[in-house]
Amino acid sequence: MNTNQQAELSRQGIFHLLIVYLVWGSTYLAIRIAVREGAGFPPFTLAFMRVAVASVILLAMSRLRGERIRLNRQEFLLLFGSGLLLWVGGNGLVTWAEMRASSGMAALLVAALPIWSEIINSLIDRKKPGWKVTSSILLGFSGVGVLTWPVLRAGNTADLLAIIALLLAPLFWSMGSIWFQRKKPDLKVRAVSGWQHVLGGVGFLVVIFLRGEPLPQPTTEAWYAWGYLVVFGSVLAFTSYMRILQLLPYRVVMTYAYVNPVIAVLLGWLILGEEVTGWTIGGTVLVIAGVAGIFNNRD
Repeated sequence: MNTNQQAELSRQGIFHLLIVYLVWGSTYLAIRIAVREGAGFPPFTLAFMRVAVASVILLAMSRLRGERIRLNRQEFLLLFGSGLLLWVGGNGLVTWAEMRASSGMAALLVAALPIWSEIINSLIDRKKPGWKVTSSILLGFSGVGVLTWPVLRAGNTADLLAIIALLLAPLFWSMGSIWFQRKKPDLKVRAVSGWQHVLGGVGFLVVIFLRGEPLPQPTTEAWYAWGYLVVFGSVLAFTSYMRILQLLPYRVVMTYAYVNPVIAVLLGWLILGEEVTGWTIGGTVLVIAGVAGIFNNRD
């Protein structure tokens, strides 16, 4: 690959990264609007309907462009496994948690994703992190502790379960992202994104059946939020995320963890009147400082 091609790839990667920066910070608000009390969407039903429609759009676009969409066995296993981790384990838990947790809190706890990623990469590579990275990991988790302390102190079981879900979600998302990036199937990004939506949707159907979720009865506002999640959150931003995993180093990709929480907290405060406390500010500073330390001190 020549220098001009590398520069073009870099420009493409940064363009798609900017999409992820801007759009995914707003999807926390859309999820909260769609699943909060009285909105009418059961959480996993919302997630399933989102990925089902988005998958049809993405695979149709891929097919119309003459791209290969048929999977071989290895590609199926990779996209099925990573799709379950990203959608059911990652997005699904966030969607469920936002029935109780504010959109800002959800985004801030998911901001710990690069911390989980560093731990997973260290285990896979059997490389012990240096003391600076270890200190940054501990700093980031101390921020998580500050963010969650008011909920832990209150002792409400439902709120505690939501916090646990928001701590597990970035772990599953990291696992799916790292698995996908290390394998990088030879497929166009629309086909990759479309199949991960399809296969994640299979996981959502199982969860819906096991939970016995009722049929949705969404409000008009919830329908708008769902439409935003389909078009902007999935078709646009998730596809851009798959693209940057192919184009950019993982540590660059994970910088979206700096931006998404800021946008989510701001939108939650402006639109839903979500409270921003000293605990929120203090925890945010510690989490972002920990993430920054990981990026700045990796070999």
